[in-house]
Amino acid sequence: MPETPYLLAAVAVSAAVTWGLRALPFAALAPLRASSTVQYLSTRMPAGVMVILLVYCLRDLPVTETRALAPVIALAVTVGLHLWRRNALLSILGGTVVHVVLASAVFTH
Repeated sequence: MPETPYLLAAVAVSAAVTWGLRALPFAALAPLRASSTVQYLSTRMPAGVMVILLVYCLRDLPVTETRALAPVIALAVTVGLHLWRRNALLSILGGTVVHVVLASAVFTH
């Protein structure tokens, strides 16, 4: 069994590394808040991420089959709800419910 000073040193080093890894993001975040690039990205990234997700989800959609209507209708409901209520949670939940209902009950394989 290792000696007590060795165990204490191992615990101290582990604690210092853990504390440093948890504190590092907060130390790096302070200078980034004033950055004009980060401020620009914070306004543009959400829409960009949504467009990428949209393209990724609809890229293999079989447009010649009727089951392709479920995601298209769900997308229309999501966009419509968001334009109407401007509530992201309502839009996402509404579109998800419509897609699940259509895909499982109406447009089955």
